[in-house]
Amino acid sequence: MTSSVAENETGAILSLTHVDLNLKSDAGDVHILKDISLSLPAARSVGIMGPSGSGKTTLLMVLGGLEKPTTGHVAVAGQDFSGLDEDALASFRRDNIGIIFQNFHLIPTMTALENVAVPLELAGEKRAFEKAKEALDAVGLSHRTTHYPGQLSGGEQQRVAIARAFAPAPRLILADEPTGNLDAETGAQVTKTMFDLAKSRGATLVMVTHDAALAGQCDSIVHIRDGKIETPA
Repeated sequence: MTSSVAENETGAILSLTHVDLNLKSDAGDVHILKDISLSLPAARSVGIMGPSGSGKTTLLMVLGGLEKPTTGHVAVAGQDFSGLDEDALASFRRDNIGIIFQNFHLIPTMTALENVAVPLELAGEKRAFEKAKEALDAVGLSHRTTHYPGQLSGGEQQRVAIARAFAPAPRLILADEPTGNLDAETGAQVTKTMFDLAKSRGATLVMVTHDAALAGQCDSIVHIRDGKIETPA
C-alpha cells in the first residue's frame, strides 16, 4: 500500500524548497513548475504521476540537476545544487545520481559492457570493466556483454541502461517512464529488476510513470498537475 511522502522528513535524501521553473518561448515565459516543496526519504521508492504536460518529467530533470530552477533550492544528500558550478554539479551527479531514460540512451558504437563501464571510467574507477560485468550479471545479461545496442531487444537495452545507472552505486536513481517503450511482459520484468536492485542496494528510486499499477508498486506516490503538487509530499 502506498502513502504520501512526508514533507521535511528526517533522513530525506532529496528535498525541494519553493521551486519554480520558468522557460522562455516565442509566446513569452512558460511557468512549468510552481512553488514545489518536496522531501523524499532515503532507501524508498517514489512514483511521480500526472497527465501529459503536467511537469513531471521536468520535475525529474530538476531533481537530477539537469534543469536549473528559476527560484528555490534543490538538495540531494544534503548538497544544495545552488552552491555548485556546472563542473561540480556534473561530478556530484556522476557520483550520487543514476538516470534511466525511456529511450535507453545507449551509445550505439559501444558494446553493452562498454556502455555500462562509461560512468565508472569517468569516475576514475580502476575496476571499471569488472564492475560493469558485475552490473550486467545483476540484470541477467552476462551473456550479452559483447553485443551492441542494435543487437539487443528493447527489454535488453533497458536492462543495460539500468545496469549503467546502478553500476556506480548511486544513492538516488531517477527513472523517466522506464517501461514506456516496452510491451507489458517485458516491462514487468524490467520493473522487477529495477525495484530489486534499488532495494538490495539501499538506493532511493524516483520514477515518472503514467502507469497507475506501476506507480502502485512504489512505497509512495506524488501527483503533479499544471506544475503543482496535488498530493502534498
